[in-house]
Amino acid sequence: MADVKGLRINEQIRVREVRLIDDEGGRNGIVATREALELAKERNLDLVEVSPNANPPVCKIMDFGKYRYEQEKRLRDSRKNQKALKIKEIRMQPKIGSGDLDTKAKHVQEFLDEGDKVKVTIRFRGRELAHTELGYDVLKEVEKRLREGSYAIEKPAAMEGRFMSMTLNSKAK
Repeated sequence: MADVKGLRINEQIRVREVRLIDDEGGRNGIVATREALELAKERNLDLVEVSPNANPPVCKIMDFGKYRYEQEKRLRDSRKNQKALKIKEIRMQPKIGSGDLDTKAKHVQEFLDEGDKVKVTIRFRGRELAHTELGYDVLKEVEKRLREGSYAIEKPAAMEGRFMSMTLNSKAK
């Protein structure tokens, strides 16, 4: 009956003496391993090595099946509460029209309301690369069209090759 996490129980404990904690949480001091095993068997419980690196190792008398179940339950609960972070990307060009910009800004706002990060990217083609200030103006305009206080700028506008991008984060966490 070996545990996945590497805890040694009962006969797997191969040291001469252990620091014993009983099932009520009381400290029994340093006890011979045989004696600790007999105490655990009297109470129909297991002797579990909880701190193998201590000198002498710390062992606790407990119901190992129940302990393992509670650990797995705690792990499941912690996974359930985690939210996978998604980064949504909105791409546009520096010569975007006003109506299209409204639509894109609305999409950015929706993503932020859902709690996602949003990367707004401007793609420059050909001679547009000579006028990067147009892309900067577009990103500023997107910021203006978003609801005040609904976002935080995680990464300000910066050039990355042929792209200019900024990353927005939702404040609704």
